[in-house]
Amino acid sequence: MFPSKTRELAIKLLDLCRERSWHLATAESCTGGLICGALTAIPGSSDVVDRGFVTYTNEAKSEMIGVPSHLFETVGAVSEEVACAMVEGVRQKTTVEVALSVTGVAGPGASERKPAGLVYIGCAVTGKPTIVKECHFPGDRDSVRQQTVDEAIGLALEQLD
Repeated sequence: MFPSKTRELAIKLLDLCRERSWHLATAESCTGGLICGALTAIPGSSDVVDRGFVTYTNEAKSEMIGVPSHLFETVGAVSEEVACAMVEGVRQKTTVEVALSVTGVAGPGASERKPAGLVYIGCAVTGKPTIVKECHFPGDRDSVRQQTVDEAIGLALEQLD
């Protein structure tokens, strides 16, 4: 179902979390749950993966993980600030040690200020400052979503090393 690169990244992340007895949760917008899906496609992932929030709409982001609604009006849903609020919201709603968030424009529906392929990935790991990475991925909708999954898992791996 997922490319071999994604499976390899997912296995590495699960193993690193497992070594620490840590748990992980996601908040996903443009990927619609694909990060959590890639992780849970690996047998035995239930000892690491706690939950995934699919927060595709602004209302879901606010209701489920507490993203302040004023951010949507001031900076927009696809922004560093919203990705940060999403990942911090996951940490507040769960007891996980690793949290990931993604918000972006997979396409179509891009604008001049926010082109297709613009994605923000948030990562919060116990003992480290929360980070948000801005990405610009090429390709069509499926490609942008797949690249986002790989980059998010890779970012978590970097933070755990």
